[in-house]
Amino acid sequence: AEEVSQQLIPYLHHRRTGLPYVVLKLAMTIDGRTAAPDGSSNWITGREARADVHRLRAESGAVCVGAGTVRADDPKLTVRYWPGDEAIPSGVNSPRRIVLGSIPHGARIFPAESYEGPLEAMLKKLGAEGVVQLLVEGGADVAGRFHRAGLVDRYVIYIAPALLGGNDGWPLMTGLGGSTIEEIQRGHFSSIMRLGDDLRLDLLINDA
Repeated sequence: AEEVSQQLIPYLHHRRTGLPYVVLKLAMTIDGRTAAPDGSSNWITGREARADVHRLRAESGAVCVGAGTVRADDPKLTVRYWPGDEAIPSGVNSPRRIVLGSIPHGARIFPAESYEGPLEAMLKKLGAEGVVQLLVEGGADVAGRFHRAGLVDRYVIYIAPALLGGNDGWPLMTGLGGSTIEEIQRGHFSSIMRLGDDLRLDLLINDA
């Protein structure tokens, strides 16, 4: 019953609010860095964690990134791997791909939709079009925008047993955060899972 109730959360959220259930995916070193100072980030996590991300994509009706991520990483954002190196199950499709900003010419993320405007309006549009779950895979800027707007329903954070060892790498989010400790946003871990050498933490903010 618990497993079924967890599977129904995105559907029930969509039925109740008319909006997609927003999952923000992040991957970081144990010292909280998502990329090296030069912007390189492939690969922080191991194969098992990366395969789990593909499962998340398969569970989502759409995936969203910023134009900066497309320029830097040129991702496909398709479902290509599956946990255990098994063949992708029949009927599993890649999600719609949405880029916040202009899509660079020649990008591998094709077909994709370009969106410019308020994030809230995008969620209303996707919800009306039947998207039950939106996976946000953008970089630190996009992550910070969704977080500060209070639009994230679940944070999925992959932590690698690795250290960049300085403060010049890219953080989880950019932009202004809380100015004092009293403004910290607290939540709880709904799930902690080991994937190869990495950890997957599912975080729910109390107000999310």
